[in-house]
Amino acid sequence: MQPTLPDQHSIRDLVLEAQRVLAAGPHPDRARIDAETLLLHILQQHNPGQNRARLLTHLDSTAEAHSTAEFHALIERRLSGEPIQHILGEAEFYGLPFFVNRDVLIPRPETEHLVEKALQLAANFTNPRIVDVGTGSGAIAVALAAHLPGASITATDLSPSALAVAKHNAARNGVKDRVRFLAGDSLAPIAHESFEIIASNPPYVPETDRPSLAVEVRDYEPAVALFAGEDGLAIYRRLVPAAFTALTRGGFLALEIGCGQQSAVSAILQAAGFRNIQFTSDLQGIPRVASARRP
Repeated sequence: MQPTLPDQHSIRDLVLEAQRVLAAGPHPDRARIDAETLLLHILQQHNPGQNRARLLTHLDSTAEAHSTAEFHALIERRLSGEPIQHILGEAEFYGLPFFVNRDVLIPRPETEHLVEKALQLAANFTNPRIVDVGTGSGAIAVALAAHLPGASITATDLSPSALAVAKHNAARNGVKDRVRFLAGDSLAPIAHESFEIIASNPPYVPETDRPSLAVEVRDYEPAVALFAGEDGLAIYRRLVPAAFTALTRGGFLALEIGCGQQSAVSAILQAAGFRNIQFTSDLQGIPRVASARRP
């Protein structure tokens, strides 16, 4: 649907009309902030010194015609359900900027709990060897490399396109020489190697949940990084036993898990031989990270 916005008007009028248009879209609760964010993105391309504070204090300024036209296009994309991170080409994760596109999952706040846990576990070792399985955008590996200068970081992914994004993000955040990127399924690329820590945010959404997902997730993010069989546990069943073998004695596995998967993941970890199984909850009290130690 083509949004109707004024061709040339004040920034205030542009934002208000865009807010009205987006309120009819898939995320009406974000209409105002999305309108401001997208307009700021356009203005910054023509004036890098522009920021949100300046935008909000100059609402009566008139937007240039070319900026207005570009804004129209971005509002149309957002109205269709495209994630705002894809439109901007960027997402923030653990205080760092990451380029994102349709080849990778958009890094989410829940995954920051996994990074926190991995950093805590790393304190048990001197210069630990760490592998991030299914790195996607590289968010976990890059964040760990940025905060653990003595660690040896490896990141694997089945998708060459995802690895290209991850390498770009490692370079962007100044850690390209600190992360080894390998193409392949799960732990296969590092067979016969040992690690002190294995971290992963694997696919864990049940196939049965596909119809109920938000359009920006279901239609714009890679299905291979989302879905894991009918119950969402397929990857855990493969990864957990393989991780047990790849870890050194006393090494740790840290996994992001889905809502309601605590008991099932705990059982999988126990069956593989892991001990000291713990769960970390997110800010809503939902268990989001499973960690366990190889005895």
